Amino acid sequence: MGNRVTLQEIADTLGISRNTVSRALNNAGNVSPETRNKICQTAISMGYKQFNMAGYTTPSATTDASFKASGIKTEIALFTQAFPGSSHSGNKILDAFQHKIDAIGYKLSINIIRDYEISHLCFPTNISVDNIAGIICMELFSEKYCEFLCKQGLPLLFVDTPLSQRCSLNADVLYMENLSSVYHMLETMIDNGCKKIGFIGDRYHCQSFYERWQAYVSVLADKGIGLDLDSCILADDSNPYSDTTWLSQQIASLKELPDLFFCANDFLAMSTIKALRLLGKSVPTDIRVCGFDDAPEASLIEPGLTTIKIHSSSMGYTAAELLLARIANPAMPYKKTYIETDIMYRESTSFK
Repeated sequence: MGNRVTLQEIADTLGISRNTVSRALNNAGNVSPETRNKICQTAISMGYKQFNMAGYTTPSATTDASFKASGIKTEIALFTQAFPGSSHSGNKILDAFQHKIDAIGYKLSINIIRDYEISHLCFPTNISVDNIAGIICMELFSEKYCEFLCKQGLPLLFVDTPLSQRCSLNADVLYMENLSSVYHMLETMIDNGCKKIGFIGDRYHCQSFYERWQAYVSVLADKGIGLDLDSCILADDSNPYSDTTWLSQQIASLKELPDLFFCANDFLAMSTIKALRLLGKSVPTDIRVCGFDDAPEASLIEPGLTTIKIHSSSMGYTAAELLLARIANPAMPYKKTYIETDIMYRESTSFK
């Protein structure tokens, strides 16, 4: 997906001759409209910009008019059940993704998938499927709907998914790294005296939450610490985790406070800190708390939150490269890609 894509690279991707690619991109010679459109679409997806499209010479950028004249798909659709807010890592992922696809002529449309679409397994009524070059799915965790999308024959990328054990997705998938980073963060906590650790969050909410749960279970087992579900709050995400009164009641109902709460994301961790304050508990004096995401508020809250940083911009650019590669070569094997994460130690787990 580099800046200088050659005709030979396009030809190799499609398994055709360089000559055919050259004729198609220069609108010269005997090339069928179907083949030419396929070659143009692939060239655009790979970042190649210097070619004549429907009589328009486009040395540096293609135009919507020339795309439409050639019947080439110009839209990449975001499908989401909950558009990521400014504090959500998905917001930065989406910014980087859009910057990448805008640079080569694609436009991003945002589509909120409602209960109606999920129950009826259908596309939103406001989109034209014929103009969609590919779909990126974020915060979309309905197993049946994700499987429905995989059957539509469109280039498709999921950023996080429903539990992989529960559904079969024939699509490219992008995750942040969860297992190793959580394991090492909690291992450090245990080595510094935290022998009783509770988990807060719906472990089945999505694949990433479940991988964080798996890391939590694994480090306890490896350190010879028994898994104590009575120290955890595992209610499904239909419960009001954002309601600090509800969450404080859940914490108060535990037989005893653990040494540390590991929360499945920073949103849950910050709600937990507020709930603990309602109970008159101090972090980290009475109990330590850590999360996952490194949301902007994580370094601003008092005390600063120990968490795991997602490299959101890198994920966004990688997401664009994966989906553009799929558009260019629909037949290639599906990929599951992980982007490294970093542990950020702050005052919420201080041992001083």
